[in-house]
Amino acid sequence: MKKELIKDVKKSFKKHFKTKPLMVFSPGRINLIGEHTDYNDGFVFPAAINKGIGLAIQKNNDKKSNVYALNKEEMYSFNLKNIQPLENGGWRNYILGVVSEIQKKGILLENFDIVFAGDIPGGAGMSSSAALENSVVFGLNELFKLNLTKQEMILISQKAEHNFAGVKCGIMDQYASMFGEKKSAILLDCRTIKSQSFKIDFKKYKLLLINTNVKHDLSESAYNDRREVCESISEKLKITALRDASKNVLDAIKTEISEEDYQKALYIIEENERVQKFAEAIKNDELNVLGELLYQSHNGLSKQYKVSCKELDFLVNQTKENSKILGARMMGGGFGGCTINLILKKEVAAFKEEISKKFKKEFNNDCSIYQVKLSEGTRLVNKK
Repeated sequence: MKKELIKDVKKSFKKHFKTKPLMVFSPGRINLIGEHTDYNDGFVFPAAINKGIGLAIQKNNDKKSNVYALNKEEMYSFNLKNIQPLENGGWRNYILGVVSEIQKKGILLENFDIVFAGDIPGGAGMSSSAALENSVVFGLNELFKLNLTKQEMILISQKAEHNFAGVKCGIMDQYASMFGEKKSAILLDCRTIKSQSFKIDFKKYKLLLINTNVKHDLSESAYNDRREVCESISEKLKITALRDASKNVLDAIKTEISEEDYQKALYIIEENERVQKFAEAIKNDELNVLGELLYQSHNGLSKQYKVSCKELDFLVNQTKENSKILGARMMGGGFGGCTINLILKKEVAAFKEEISKKFKKEFNNDCSIYQVKLSEGTRLVNKK
């Protein structure tokens, strides 16, 4: 969390609303391994990071609520009655969605003022939307003493995303952002919504994210297509979700499905196994195994699940030639966004320079590079 971000948000709030606010920070997240397993009731391994949303909030005596998006310099005012999603509402729909979902629980809210800003890079797959939703529900819960649990808050955030942003996301993003712990990642069971925290010591290594700065149009339709394939195979196997399948069970119906669909289902089964192996490797302090699992995950996402793209594959392939990098893979839904890399700390500067030049030469486009730390979840800050 950058203290400057909190300071700027607080200053802007005092300028616009002339009162002292309650301050909240809600982090973005990365996912170490376990991609596309969430909607298959599977396992994921996310962590909150030290980039996120800073939010200032306070009650007001107006007849409307006001929200100011500091990064965009946009003010939006709304009535708390009959809240509906806005067409092309962008960030406004995340706020409206949270307020509406709280009201659906029979909770009466009074009017309030908000200022928020963030330092999560857009389109990088670090869940700025979940961070914003969590910051709003957490802020309202504190301000109006709603007595909501963190578990209730993340479900409100998820429903806001479903019903107001139109994205049928799993629970991983909201969960990681709310429950994150310093220097730790969370092994999350997406069926039971129960988790186990793993403290990770990367020793001489650190996490580096490389953003392709591309988002190919395929992403939404491909996501829906993959989801349909997984659901139809589960139905064929007479199981609730692919989380319950094994390779042997899948092989029994191999002749009844296309090779493409077989590979997609096999990827989900194998990725769930990789998440479990990843947890074991952390327990045993086996950093080389973590790296190897990252490469295996990328290979499955690219060759079997087919949600990678030439830019992501290029970035991952370049790391294989570098002995100072233990592993890399694409992170997120696919067709753009970031790769996550486990790299020797002292090698970071040289690698950043080298990969930036190579990427520019190959695609005539700049990649962006970020260093992140595993961080605490949504919380009050600056209480004084």
